[in-house]
Amino acid sequence: MCDSTRASVPDAARTAPRPAPGSASDPIGLAPVDEVRITVLMDNTYDALLVGDSRTRRVGFGPAAAPAGQFVSGRTSVGLLAEHGFSALVTVRRAGRETALLFDAGLSPGGTVDNAKRLGVDLTALQGIVLSHGHFDHAGGLSGLAAELGGRRMPMTVHPAVWTTRRVKAPGDVFEMPTLSKRALNAEGFEVVERRHPSLLVDGSVLITGEVDRTTEFEHGMPASHQARDGGRWRHDPLVIDDQALVVHLRGQGLVVLTGCGHAGAVNIVRHAQRLTGVDTVHALLGGLHLSGPAFEPVIGPTVAALGALAPKLVAPGHCTGWRAQHVLAAALPDAWVPSSSGTTHLLAAV
Repeated sequence: MCDSTRASVPDAARTAPRPAPGSASDPIGLAPVDEVRITVLMDNTYDALLVGDSRTRRVGFGPAAAPAGQFVSGRTSVGLLAEHGFSALVTVRRAGRETALLFDAGLSPGGTVDNAKRLGVDLTALQGIVLSHGHFDHAGGLSGLAAELGGRRMPMTVHPAVWTTRRVKAPGDVFEMPTLSKRALNAEGFEVVERRHPSLLVDGSVLITGEVDRTTEFEHGMPASHQARDGGRWRHDPLVIDDQALVVHLRGQGLVVLTGCGHAGAVNIVRHAQRLTGVDTVHALLGGLHLSGPAFEPVIGPTVAALGALAPKLVAPGHCTGWRAQHVLAAALPDAWVPSSSGTTHLLAAV
Protein backbone atom coordinates (compact mmCIF):
# COMPACT_ATOMS: atom_id res chain seq x y z
CA MET A 1 0.00 0.00 0.00
CA CYS A 2 1.12 3.57 -0.58
CA ASP A 3 2.44 5.41 2.48
CA SER A 4 0.51 8.65 3.00
CA THR A 5 3.50 10.47 4.53
CA ARG A 6 4.18 13.81 2.84
CA ALA A 7 7.39 15.80 2.66
CA SER A 8 7.40 19.40 3.83
CA VAL A 9 7.92 20.96 0.40
CA PRO A 10 4.98 21.90 -1.86
CA ASP A 11 3.66 18.97 -3.91
CA ALA A 12 6.75 17.03 -3.02
CA ALA A 13 7.18 13.31 -2.63
CA ARG A 14 4.77 10.88 -1.04
CA THR A 15 6.80 7.72 -0.61
CA ALA A 16 5.68 4.15 -0.99
CA PRO A 17 7.33 0.82 -0.21
CA ARG A 18 8.53 -0.80 -3.41
CA PRO A 19 6.93 -4.16 -4.22
CA ALA A 20 9.48 -6.89 -4.81
CA PRO A 21 9.46 -8.42 -8.30
CA GLY A 22 6.56 -10.81 -8.56
CA SER A 23 5.18 -9.95 -5.12
CA ALA A 24 1.48 -9.72 -4.34
CA SER A 25 1.82 -6.23 -2.87
CA ASP A 26 -0.96 -3.83 -3.72
CA PRO A 27 0.03 -1.50 -6.57
CA ILE A 28 0.70 2.16 -5.97
CA GLY A 29 -2.44 4.23 -6.55
CA LEU A 30 -1.29 6.40 -9.43
CA ALA A 31 -4.19 8.73 -10.20
CA PRO A 32 -5.11 8.88 -13.91
CA VAL A 33 -4.70 12.25 -15.63
CA ASP A 34 -6.68 13.89 -18.40
CA GLU A 35 -3.71 15.09 -20.43
CA VAL A 36 0.07 15.09 -20.40
CA ARG A 37 2.26 17.36 -22.53
CA ILE A 38 5.95 16.61 -22.75
CA THR A 39 8.08 19.33 -24.33
CA VAL A 40 11.67 18.35 -25.06
CA LEU A 41 13.62 21.41 -23.97
CA MET A 42 16.99 19.84 -24.79
CA ASP A 43 18.06 16.84 -26.83
CA ASN A 44 21.03 15.75 -28.91
CA THR A 45 19.38 16.97 -32.11
CA TYR A 46 17.36 19.88 -33.44
CA ASP A 47 15.68 19.43 -36.80
CA ALA A 48 13.57 22.33 -38.06
CA LEU A 49 12.20 20.26 -40.96
CA LEU A 50 10.48 17.58 -38.89
CA VAL A 51 6.72 17.42 -39.49
CA GLY A 52 4.27 17.06 -36.62
CA ASP A 53 0.94 15.27 -36.41
CA SER A 54 -2.04 15.07 -34.06
CA ARG A 55 0.11 13.83 -31.17
CA THR A 56 3.37 15.70 -31.86
CA ARG A 57 3.95 19.41 -32.36
CA ARG A 58 7.22 20.44 -34.01
CA VAL A 59 9.15 23.69 -33.96
CA GLY A 60 10.34 24.83 -37.37
CA PHE A 61 12.39 27.85 -38.31
CA GLY A 62 11.69 31.02 -36.42
CA PRO A 63 10.98 30.23 -32.74
CA ALA A 64 13.40 33.06 -31.98
CA ALA A 65 15.50 35.63 -33.82
CA ALA A 66 18.77 37.46 -33.27
CA PRO A 67 20.42 40.56 -34.76
CA ALA A 68 22.25 39.82 -38.03
CA GLY A 69 23.28 42.78 -40.16
CA GLN A 70 23.90 40.80 -43.35
CA PHE A 71 20.15 40.36 -43.86
CA VAL A 72 17.75 43.03 -45.15
CA SER A 73 15.67 42.84 -41.99
CA GLY A 74 18.76 42.99 -39.80
CA ARG A 75 17.73 39.77 -38.06
CA THR A 76 17.91 36.02 -38.57
CA SER A 77 16.23 32.93 -37.12
CA VAL A 78 18.37 31.13 -34.56
CA GLY A 79 16.26 28.00 -34.12
CA LEU A 80 16.98 25.97 -30.99
CA LEU A 81 20.06 24.55 -29.34
CA ALA A 82 21.03 20.88 -29.29
CA GLU A 83 23.68 19.26 -27.12
CA HIS A 84 24.55 15.88 -25.64
CA GLY A 85 22.05 16.22 -22.85
CA PHE A 86 18.38 15.86 -22.03
CA SER A 87 15.66 17.96 -20.43
CA ALA A 88 11.88 17.82 -20.70
CA LEU A 89 9.00 19.93 -19.41
CA VAL A 90 6.18 17.65 -18.22
CA THR A 91 2.76 19.28 -17.82
CA VAL A 92 -0.11 17.18 -16.48
CA ARG A 93 -3.77 18.21 -16.43
CA ARG A 94 -6.20 16.60 -14.04
CA ALA A 95 -9.65 17.83 -13.04
CA GLY A 96 -9.01 21.20 -14.67
CA ARG A 97 -5.69 21.82 -12.88
CA GLU A 98 -2.33 21.92 -14.67
CA THR A 99 1.01 21.30 -12.99
CA ALA A 100 4.44 21.55 -14.61
CA LEU A 101 7.59 19.64 -13.63
CA LEU A 102 11.08 19.75 -15.12
CA PHE A 103 12.62 16.34 -15.77
CA ASP A 104 16.40 16.78 -16.04
CA ALA A 105 18.19 19.98 -17.00
CA GLY A 106 20.50 19.28 -19.94
CA LEU A 107 24.28 19.55 -20.28
CA SER A 108 25.30 23.21 -20.36
CA PRO A 109 24.47 25.85 -17.73
CA GLY A 110 22.42 27.96 -20.12
CA GLY A 111 21.21 25.62 -22.86
CA THR A 112 17.88 24.47 -21.45
CA VAL A 113 17.00 27.92 -20.12
CA ASP A 114 17.86 29.48 -23.48
CA ASN A 115 15.68 27.01 -25.38
CA ALA A 116 12.83 27.56 -22.92
CA LYS A 117 12.98 31.29 -23.55
CA ARG A 118 13.02 30.78 -27.32
CA LEU A 119 9.95 28.56 -26.99
CA GLY A 120 8.14 31.01 -24.70
CA VAL A 121 8.19 28.56 -21.76
CA ASP A 122 7.96 30.23 -18.35
CA LEU A 123 10.25 28.21 -16.12
CA THR A 124 9.24 30.26 -13.09
CA ALA A 125 5.88 28.45 -13.26
CA LEU A 126 7.51 25.11 -12.43
CA GLN A 127 6.21 23.25 -9.38
CA GLY A 128 9.20 20.94 -9.03
CA ILE A 129 12.21 19.26 -10.60
CA VAL A 130 13.12 15.59 -10.98
CA LEU A 131 16.60 14.29 -11.79
CA SER A 132 16.68 10.96 -13.58
CA HIS A 133 20.23 10.35 -12.28
CA GLY A 134 23.41 12.20 -11.41
CA HIS A 135 25.26 12.22 -14.74
CA PHE A 136 26.34 15.74 -15.66
CA ASP A 137 24.57 15.81 -19.04
CA HIS A 138 21.25 15.75 -17.15
CA ALA A 139 22.14 18.19 -14.38
CA GLY A 140 24.43 20.79 -15.98
CA GLY A 141 21.58 23.22 -16.61
CA LEU A 142 20.59 23.51 -12.95
CA SER A 143 22.81 26.55 -12.40
CA GLY A 144 21.13 28.41 -15.25
CA LEU A 145 17.74 27.41 -13.92
CA ALA A 146 18.65 28.67 -10.45
CA ALA A 147 19.54 32.06 -11.93
CA GLU A 148 16.25 32.11 -13.84
CA LEU A 149 14.29 31.32 -10.66
CA GLY A 150 16.00 34.21 -8.87
CA GLY A 151 16.36 32.51 -5.51
CA ARG A 152 12.88 31.00 -5.39
CA ARG A 153 12.89 27.75 -3.44
CA MET A 154 12.20 24.79 -5.71
CA PRO A 155 11.66 21.16 -4.61
CA MET A 156 13.86 18.68 -6.46
CA THR A 157 13.42 14.91 -6.20
CA VAL A 158 16.58 12.81 -6.53
CA HIS A 159 17.84 9.35 -5.64
CA PRO A 160 20.34 9.33 -2.72
CA ALA A 161 23.08 7.93 -5.00
CA VAL A 162 22.88 10.99 -7.27
CA TRP A 163 25.99 12.37 -5.47
CA THR A 164 28.19 9.45 -6.58
CA THR A 165 31.58 10.40 -8.05
CA ARG A 166 32.05 8.63 -11.37
CA ARG A 167 34.50 8.35 -14.22
CA VAL A 168 34.92 6.65 -17.57
CA LYS A 169 38.22 4.85 -17.91
CA ALA A 170 39.01 3.88 -21.48
CA PRO A 171 42.39 2.64 -22.75
CA GLY A 172 44.73 5.63 -22.63
CA ASP A 173 42.05 8.04 -21.43
CA VAL A 174 40.28 8.79 -18.14
CA PHE A 175 37.37 11.23 -17.90
CA GLU A 176 36.16 12.08 -14.41
CA MET A 177 32.60 13.32 -14.58
CA PRO A 178 31.51 16.46 -12.73
CA THR A 179 29.89 15.40 -9.45
CA LEU A 180 26.78 17.06 -8.07
CA SER A 181 27.06 18.87 -4.72
CA LYS A 182 24.06 18.79 -2.40
CA ARG A 183 25.42 21.80 -0.51
CA ALA A 184 25.74 23.83 -3.71
CA LEU A 185 22.23 22.93 -4.87
CA ASN A 186 20.74 23.90 -1.52
CA ALA A 187 22.62 27.19 -1.67
CA GLU A 188 21.19 27.89 -5.13
CA GLY A 189 17.64 27.50 -3.88
CA PHE A 190 16.82 23.86 -4.57
CA GLU A 191 15.09 21.94 -1.79
CA VAL A 192 16.54 18.49 -2.33
CA VAL A 193 14.23 15.56 -1.53
CA GLU A 194 16.06 12.21 -1.57
CA ARG A 195 13.94 9.18 -2.32
CA ARG A 196 15.30 5.66 -2.88
CA HIS A 197 11.81 4.20 -3.21
CA PRO A 198 8.95 5.27 -5.49
CA SER A 199 7.53 8.76 -4.98
CA LEU A 200 4.16 10.20 -5.90
CA LEU A 201 4.13 13.86 -6.91
CA VAL A 202 1.43 16.31 -7.99
CA ASP A 203 -1.27 14.96 -5.68
CA GLY A 204 -0.60 11.39 -6.67
CA SER A 205 -0.71 11.82 -10.45
CA VAL A 206 3.03 11.57 -11.27
CA LEU A 207 5.13 8.59 -10.22
CA ILE A 208 8.92 8.67 -9.88
CA THR A 209 10.04 5.06 -9.96
CA GLY A 210 12.97 5.20 -7.56
CA GLU A 211 15.37 2.29 -8.02
CA VAL A 212 14.36 0.08 -10.92
CA ASP A 213 14.23 -3.68 -10.50
CA ARG A 214 16.62 -5.41 -12.93
CA THR A 215 14.77 -8.50 -14.16
CA THR A 216 15.59 -9.00 -17.85
CA GLU A 217 18.34 -11.37 -18.96
CA PHE A 218 19.82 -9.02 -21.55
CA GLU A 219 20.02 -5.56 -19.91
CA HIS A 220 23.32 -5.70 -18.03
CA GLY A 221 24.06 -2.00 -17.57
CA MET A 222 27.23 -0.05 -18.16
CA PRO A 223 30.51 -1.63 -19.31
CA ALA A 224 33.59 -1.98 -17.08
CA SER A 225 34.86 1.43 -18.21
CA HIS A 226 32.09 3.13 -16.18
CA GLN A 227 33.36 3.39 -12.62
CA ALA A 228 32.33 4.89 -9.29
CA ARG A 229 34.52 5.94 -6.40
CA ASP A 230 33.95 3.75 -3.35
CA GLY A 231 35.99 5.15 -0.49
CA GLY A 232 39.51 5.46 -1.85
CA ARG A 233 39.03 2.95 -4.67
CA TRP A 234 37.34 2.91 -8.06
CA ARG A 235 34.93 0.07 -8.80
CA HIS A 236 32.89 -0.99 -11.81
CA ASP A 237 29.51 0.79 -11.67
CA PRO A 238 27.26 -1.16 -14.04
CA LEU A 239 23.88 -0.31 -12.53
CA VAL A 240 23.88 3.49 -12.15
CA ILE A 241 21.52 2.68 -9.29
CA ASP A 242 20.18 6.25 -9.11
CA ASP A 243 18.60 5.87 -12.56
CA GLN A 244 14.84 6.43 -12.33
CA ALA A 245 11.98 7.30 -14.64
CA LEU A 246 8.83 9.42 -14.56
CA VAL A 247 5.47 7.70 -15.10
CA VAL A 248 2.00 9.08 -15.73
CA HIS A 249 -1.24 7.08 -16.09
CA LEU A 250 -3.19 8.61 -18.97
CA ARG A 251 -6.82 7.78 -18.31
CA GLY A 252 -8.18 5.21 -20.75
CA GLN A 253 -4.86 4.97 -22.60
CA GLY A 254 -2.25 3.49 -20.28
CA LEU A 255 1.15 4.43 -18.95
CA VAL A 256 3.36 7.19 -20.29
CA VAL A 257 6.99 6.47 -19.35
CA LEU A 258 9.71 9.13 -19.61
CA THR A 259 13.36 8.18 -19.17
CA GLY A 260 16.53 10.27 -18.96
CA CYS A 261 19.15 7.77 -20.11
CA GLY A 262 17.41 4.50 -19.33
CA HIS A 263 20.51 3.07 -17.67
CA ALA A 264 18.34 0.48 -15.93
CA GLY A 265 17.28 -0.78 -19.37
CA ALA A 266 14.22 0.34 -21.27
CA VAL A 267 12.41 -2.96 -20.78
CA ASN A 268 13.32 -3.17 -17.09
CA ILE A 269 11.97 0.36 -16.63
CA VAL A 270 8.68 -0.29 -18.41
CA ARG A 271 8.07 -3.57 -16.61
CA HIS A 272 8.95 -1.93 -13.30
CA ALA A 273 6.38 0.79 -13.99
CA GLN A 274 3.78 -1.85 -14.80
CA ARG A 275 4.48 -3.71 -11.56
CA LEU A 276 4.39 -0.58 -9.44
CA THR A 277 1.11 0.70 -10.85
CA GLY A 278 -0.72 -2.51 -11.74
CA VAL A 279 -1.38 -0.98 -15.19
CA ASP A 280 -0.43 -3.32 -18.05
CA THR A 281 -1.02 -1.07 -21.05
CA VAL A 282 1.90 1.11 -22.12
CA HIS A 283 0.75 4.05 -24.20
CA ALA A 284 4.04 5.88 -24.73
CA LEU A 285 7.78 5.59 -24.10
CA LEU A 286 9.92 8.69 -24.46
CA GLY A 287 13.48 9.80 -23.68
CA GLY A 288 16.94 8.28 -23.73
CA LEU A 289 17.18 4.49 -24.07
CA HIS A 290 20.99 4.18 -23.97
CA LEU A 291 21.43 1.72 -26.82
CA SER A 292 24.35 3.48 -28.49
CA GLY A 293 27.86 2.08 -28.93
CA PRO A 294 29.46 -1.38 -29.11
CA ALA A 295 28.60 -2.31 -25.51
CA PHE A 296 24.87 -1.78 -26.09
CA GLU A 297 24.19 -2.57 -29.73
CA PRO A 298 23.82 -6.32 -28.96
CA VAL A 299 20.90 -5.36 -26.70
CA ILE A 300 19.00 -3.57 -29.46
CA GLY A 301 17.33 -6.70 -30.85
CA PRO A 302 15.82 -8.10 -27.65
CA THR A 303 14.92 -4.60 -26.45
CA VAL A 304 12.98 -3.78 -29.60
CA ALA A 305 11.30 -7.19 -29.59
CA ALA A 306 10.13 -6.73 -26.00
CA LEU A 307 8.91 -3.19 -26.66
CA GLY A 308 7.13 -4.32 -29.79
CA ALA A 309 5.21 -6.92 -27.78
CA LEU A 310 3.87 -4.10 -25.60
CA ALA A 311 2.45 -2.35 -28.69
CA PRO A 312 2.84 1.27 -27.48
CA LYS A 313 1.08 3.96 -29.48
CA LEU A 314 4.05 6.35 -29.26
CA VAL A 315 7.78 5.70 -29.04
CA ALA A 316 9.93 8.85 -29.11
CA PRO A 317 13.49 7.85 -28.22
CA GLY A 318 16.16 10.52 -28.02
CA HIS A 319 19.44 11.54 -26.40
CA CYS A 320 21.61 8.41 -25.92
CA THR A 321 19.42 5.96 -27.88
CA GLY A 322 21.84 5.89 -30.83
CA TRP A 323 21.25 5.91 -34.56
CA ARG A 324 21.37 2.12 -35.01
CA ALA A 325 18.65 1.61 -32.42
CA GLN A 326 16.61 4.42 -33.93
CA HIS A 327 16.66 2.69 -37.31
CA VAL A 328 15.59 -0.65 -35.83
CA LEU A 329 12.83 0.95 -33.76
CA ALA A 330 11.56 2.90 -36.76
CA ALA A 331 11.39 -0.29 -38.84
CA ALA A 332 9.81 -2.43 -36.12
CA LEU A 333 7.30 0.17 -34.84
CA PRO A 334 6.57 2.37 -37.87
CA ASP A 335 3.24 3.68 -36.58
CA ALA A 336 4.50 4.41 -33.07
CA TRP A 337 8.05 5.69 -33.63
CA VAL A 338 8.73 9.40 -34.05
CA PRO A 339 12.16 11.08 -34.01
CA SER A 340 12.97 13.33 -31.10
CA SER A 341 14.28 16.87 -31.40
CA SER A 342 14.79 19.88 -29.16
CA GLY A 343 11.52 21.81 -29.11
CA THR A 344 9.19 18.90 -29.85
CA THR A 345 6.00 18.72 -27.80
CA HIS A 346 4.15 15.44 -27.43
CA LEU A 347 0.42 15.97 -26.81
CA LEU A 348 -1.22 12.99 -25.14
CA ALA A 349 -4.88 13.09 -24.15
CA ALA A 350 -7.18 10.71 -22.28
CA VAL A 351 -10.12 8.98 -23.90
